[in-house]
Amino acid sequence: MNAYNFIKDAIIQGKFEPGMRLAEESLAKEMNLSRTPVREAIKQLSAEGLVIPLKRGVSVRHFTNEDIRQIYDLRMLLEGYAASQAAIHRTDDDIQKLEKANEIYEQAIVEYVDGDSKNLQHVVEVNQKFHEAVVAAANNSHIYFHLSKVVVVPIVFRSFYWYSPFQMKQSLEVHKTILDAIKNRESERARIAMHEHIYQGRDHVLKHLDKIKDSQSVKEDDE
Repeated sequence: MNAYNFIKDAIIQGKFEPGMRLAEESLAKEMNLSRTPVREAIKQLSAEGLVIPLKRGVSVRHFTNEDIRQIYDLRMLLEGYAASQAAIHRTDDDIQKLEKANEIYEQAIVEYVDGDSKNLQHVVEVNQKFHEAVVAAANNSHIYFHLSKVVVVPIVFRSFYWYSPFQMKQSLEVHKTILDAIKNRESERARIAMHEHIYQGRDHVLKHLDKIKDSQSVKEDDE
């Protein structure tokens, strides 16, 4: 068993909730591993910003509303720039990759909407493939380096978890708009479409976090 993948998947899927303390010993026991691979996995997850250090052990990182706004603002700037540059520098091969990524994304959405709830992780992964293809088409390795520090997987995953089937299909339609703009070398249109796409995701996450906070406040008042 791969300790890094096990812990990361548990965080992404919400099995290890924000604020939860993770101890090497208990994780090693759960995975039937020695503490060494667990320790290395935690180091990597800490570097990625998914866990934060405590006096003893680590805890799953909790994201505030302000964290989310800042993260999505950076994504908007970086991915918007990537989309605009992709419209300028893209090759025929880049277009084929973007089209293929969107086809796979559409199929994943269809399977998820048709009742395969376990397919959500696949939806997230193929959505990311489209965004990576946009960055690759921009022909600027520095964008990907900085973007990799900003795309926080648990936030992205939970945003999809809260999407309705209609909202998922809306996401696909925006992908198609971005693709058309890149294909037609419409740099500004590609940038604007990507900006709106990222901001829709941000607003969706913030809306649901506010709902969760409101429900928790009501429970506390009742108690």
